[in-house]
Amino acid sequence: MKVAEAVGRALYAAGVGQVFGVVGSGNFHLTNAMVAAGSRFVAARHEGGAATMADAYARMSGTVAALSVHQGPGLTNAMTGIAEAAKSRTPLLVLAAEVTEPRSNFYVDQEALARSVGAVSARVTSAEDAVTQALDAVRRAVCERRTVLLNLPLGVQALDVPDDVSTLAVVPPERAPVEPEFADVEALARVLEKSRRPVFVAGRGARSPGARDALVTLAERHGALLATSAVARGLFHGDPWSLDVSGGFASPLAAELIQEADLIVGWGCALNMWTMRHGRLIGPDATVVQVDDDASALGAHRAVHLGVTGDVELTARRALETHDANRQAQHGEQAQQGHQAQQGPLARQGFRTADINVAIAARVRWRDVPYEDTSTRERIDPRTLSIALDDILPAERVIGVDSGNFMGYPSMYLSVPDENGLCFTQAFQSIGLGLATAIGASLARPDRLPVAALGDGGAMMGAAEFDTVRRLGLPMVVVVYNDDAYGAEVHHFGPDGHPLETVEFPPTDIAAVARGYGFEAVTVHTRTDLKAVEDWLAGPRSAPLLIDAKVVADRGAWWLEEAFRGH
Repeated sequence: MKVAEAVGRALYAAGVGQVFGVVGSGNFHLTNAMVAAGSRFVAARHEGGAATMADAYARMSGTVAALSVHQGPGLTNAMTGIAEAAKSRTPLLVLAAEVTEPRSNFYVDQEALARSVGAVSARVTSAEDAVTQALDAVRRAVCERRTVLLNLPLGVQALDVPDDVSTLAVVPPERAPVEPEFADVEALARVLEKSRRPVFVAGRGARSPGARDALVTLAERHGALLATSAVARGLFHGDPWSLDVSGGFASPLAAELIQEADLIVGWGCALNMWTMRHGRLIGPDATVVQVDDDASALGAHRAVHLGVTGDVELTARRALETHDANRQAQHGEQAQQGHQAQQGPLARQGFRTADINVAIAARVRWRDVPYEDTSTRERIDPRTLSIALDDILPAERVIGVDSGNFMGYPSMYLSVPDENGLCFTQAFQSIGLGLATAIGASLARPDRLPVAALGDGGAMMGAAEFDTVRRLGLPMVVVVYNDDAYGAEVHHFGPDGHPLETVEFPPTDIAAVARGYGFEAVTVHTRTDLKAVEDWLAGPRSAPLLIDAKVVADRGAWWLEEAFRGH
């Protein structure tokens, strides 16, 4: 058995059941070996799209996914998607063929490429150690939550593997939850007990049902309001004390309440410039606590008063146990001293007043914030478009969003059922990843209607993957917020009188482009044009649907000023 086949079999046995890529001569045998072993392979039209599909699949499935690419240009084509995955700490395995002869036209320093974007680099070096080295790459991806580039030199792939190695038994690795230190939990419990206006902000590290339940219960005990970062949006969907998203996407009411907090606890959340609006959401006297199972993440973006290293769910449950035990002890002491012990629930009111509850119900959603509709006969206001689509599309949806001026509208105006309803590949802020994001997310969640929300720039960058959507038979809705420009640059530089010819484009019939790939398509100028979307939903959905929405371009999105402060 050759190294390529042995490694392919071992990777599948280690839990790598989903592979995306573009196959060339260098990764042909390895990819086929994985398919033969049982992995599902999805062929993309571009390695960049394949990388983002794999990233999105891993995020939404909770499993490690693989990307398979040719040596040299196959890897360089995929680097933007790999950078996004690495910056997001996605458990992703990049399988790249490699040439080691510097005179080869395919030669690049692939190890240096990985390091340059924050990925981990590994290499298969011999037939005897190939399987072990491959399995170690999977272990690092899963247990360290890293994007790992496994280089597979062509010469090594063609070697024969000893028989006793090729039949090696494999146990899929699992990441063990990090137990917090007792002293840290005690400190957290004291801070929570002192607080009168606490807010919990949950991030990527809290995206699980167990973590959600633990945080909801702990928040109830202390009267805390609940919010998320953008990547964890939907975690507290339906909770009457949820503020939705904290940061640049936050509604005016959400921002106001977070600024009034005397305690902000980030649960698996970086508390970076986006989530905290460069610190402006943190009141001058607020205490800031961060809980993360990676010690290096604590205080990485801003100073914290208390950092707790621990798994989010475990830490929340330990804090809950400590709180309840302390309260019971206090009641016991009161009884011993002849005072009547307090009875009933152990919850405090905190931030949970009747007035705040009414305000959240009425004003925390962006769609409930009054606005002046600037739609015309030719172009529709993106808020009007998004609210209408939110009403039309089924509630059980999974949304992939591209980057650009438009991105806040689908991210915040389209509701999601839970933390697996929005796949937000924005750590690198690259335009062109949205369609591939929606493809990967839809394969991870085939029970939901996939929705890709794109700008016209990102749609044209990623248009090759329209073919992948159609070939896979995905019943996807692709919404293009089309302002015939790179809107972020238009609204950032335009007010200062800079020339905009480099970021504006002639009108493009994106609906016609989509029809060429086998889509059904509709061009939307006004709200009434969305009747075609209702008709598609009521039909067999045998072909994907693209909505070429001609949106007004008279203003920048509300979050745009916040975004450019980071440049």
